[in-house]
Amino acid sequence: MTPTSFRPRRRALVAAAAALPFVGLAACGSDTGDGPDLGSSGGSDGGGEGSAFADVIASGPVAADDAIAGSAWAAAIKEKDQLIRGGTVANQVFSLASTTGGQPTGFDAGITQLLAKYILGEGGEEKVEYIDTTVETRETLVQNGTVDCVIATYSITPERLEVIDFAGPYYLSGTAVQVRTEDAESISGPEDLTGKKVVTQANSTGIQAAEEFIPDYDASLVQTLPDNESCVAALKQGRADAYVLDQGVLLGNSAADPEVTVVGEPFVDDPYGVGLAKDAEGAVDFVNTFLQEIIDSGAWEQLWTATIGEVMDTEAPEPPVPGELPS
Repeated sequence: MTPTSFRPRRRALVAAAAALPFVGLAACGSDTGDGPDLGSSGGSDGGGEGSAFADVIASGPVAADDAIAGSAWAAAIKEKDQLIRGGTVANQVFSLASTTGGQPTGFDAGITQLLAKYILGEGGEEKVEYIDTTVETRETLVQNGTVDCVIATYSITPERLEVIDFAGPYYLSGTAVQVRTEDAESISGPEDLTGKKVVTQANSTGIQAAEEFIPDYDASLVQTLPDNESCVAALKQGRADAYVLDQGVLLGNSAADPEVTVVGEPFVDDPYGVGLAKDAEGAVDFVNTFLQEIIDSGAWEQLWTATIGEVMDTEAPEPPVPGELPS
């Protein structure tokens, strides 16, 4: 996917969010916060009943009983009548807590709720427990069974595949550059970051991307901070000239605050996957089947339109192929 513009087009969304604390994170961290519900094109109540987002969830498929019985992972979730998802409810575009008392909205939130409905049946989308995860805790919480899965703009990498499994990818993102909006004319991508102060999240894919793509890379100019909020603050306060990280996180920041802008196009591919424990029997195949069903039914494209599509001036991309993992 190579979007040509990352400037939010729904000005009402941006204006409403600008007064809020910075939210946005997923690929590499997690904060909490509230903001306007996405997917309101079908009604005036944000992500509530009658909204485009709610319509997508309502149209989601339900797995057959024998499909659930064939996956020990899915059967255990069905037995406890709840899906426990690790992630965030603080990303403006991918997973954001509702301000109206409803379910979280956003692309990741939608994938989560569709998966819960697929396993638990009608009404299952409301039977999700959202556990906050960070870069440091994601793999641990998957491995020790605290969460059933992590859906959090979670980039699939060979290193992560050594310790957990991934279903998907369910979305193709990419590493991008965010700057203060006033600097958007002078910085358009990593090629303009030579000699500039750069910030990214610790233990993130942004570190390797900066090292590989910034000409005459100087590690002394790259600062790593623990979370998205800290990185955005460093950028806005002038302690950094650019913030390098996954597009999904940066889009959330731009949607929440017009003082920061994503420039250029993604320069490193980041496939998002559903993080699963290696000992979760039948989990990967079950979730991949679910993902293929929502792609084939059109629900994936409708979800994209109701969430990511509200802040990007592009048509919906081709969905990725579940099961095609990076080597």
